[in-house]
Amino acid sequence: MADFLHLLDKPEGWTSHDVVARMRRVLGERRVGHAGTLDPFATGLLLVAEGRATALLHALSLLPKRYLACARLGVATDTQDRTGVPLRTTRTLPSRQAIESEVERLRGLTMQRPPLYSAVKVRGERLYKAARRGETLEAGERPIRVYEIAADVESLPDLTLDLTVSRGTYVRTLAHDLGEALGCGAHLISLRRTQSGPFSVERALTPLPSRGIEASEYRANAVLPSHAVPHLPRAALEEEEARGVRHGRPPRLGPERVTLGPLSVPLPPGGAAWPTALFAPDGALLALAQISPEGVRLLRVFP
Repeated sequence: MADFLHLLDKPEGWTSHDVVARMRRVLGERRVGHAGTLDPFATGLLLVAEGRATALLHALSLLPKRYLACARLGVATDTQDRTGVPLRTTRTLPSRQAIESEVERLRGLTMQRPPLYSAVKVRGERLYKAARRGETLEAGERPIRVYEIAADVESLPDLTLDLTVSRGTYVRTLAHDLGEALGCGAHLISLRRTQSGPFSVERALTPLPSRGIEASEYRANAVLPSHAVPHLPRAALEEEEARGVRHGRPPRLGPERVTLGPLSVPLPPGGAAWPTALFAPDGALLALAQISPEGVRLLRVFP
C-alpha cells in the first residue's frame, strides 16, 4: 500500500470530489481523501491523501490557507460570487482610501455566518440544497481569523486581495461583507488557493487527464507522512515503545519528551490543541496521539 500526501492544482470547474475521484482511478487506490474543500469555480492547491496518509487529513485541514482573490465592487449576488444572480448594482464606488481602510478592518478575529449557497449542514441538510428550493436555512456564526491581508486597488472596480485565513473561512463571504461595509456591494469573481500551511501550489501537479500524468509521477512528487506534519508537536520513541504502538498500546510519555515541530502554525479559532506526532527510531511517523495529564491516547496508528 502506498501512503502519500499529494499536492494537486485543482482546475476551474472541478469539484474537490472530482479531483479525489480522478486520483482514485489513476492511483488504483480507493482510500483517497482531501483536506480543505474548494468551490468549483476556484482553483489552486488541494491536499489529497492516499492510503493510510488519509489519517492525517483532519490535522491538515486545520492549517491556515493563503488565497489570491479578486472581488468586484458595485455588484452583489445571491451566492456572493460570480456564479450567482445579481441582487443590486451600484455605479458609484467609495474612494481608494475608504476601501483600503475597510479591507484592513477584516484583519483579526471575527465571526462569520456561512453563505446560504454552501455545503454546511443545518438540521441534517446542506444549505445550498435548501437555497435552490427557495428556502432559507441559516447556519450559526462561527469564529474565523484573517491573519494577513493586502489589497491592490489599482484596477477598480476589481479589487485584488492576497490573504491568509483560518480553516472554515469563506473568502466570498469576506468579499460580500466588505461590499456591505462599503455600501456598494461586492462579489467574488476569482479565487485561487496558493498555500496551505507549509505546502505551496508551486509544487502541485494537475489532475487533468489531458496532461497524461501517471501514478508513478504523482507518487514521485508526493510528500511522505513523516514530512507532512512539520506543524505538529512530536515525540521520538524507543524501539520497545514503537513496537507497543504498532500493536495499539500507548507509550508512557510526559510533556518533557514532547518538542515543538520545525514549523510554528496557529490553531484555528476554537481549536483545542494539535495532536502529537509519534516517531519511530528510524524517523517514520508511527501515530498521532493526544497527550494529557491522564496519559496518552492514540488517535491514529500507521502500521
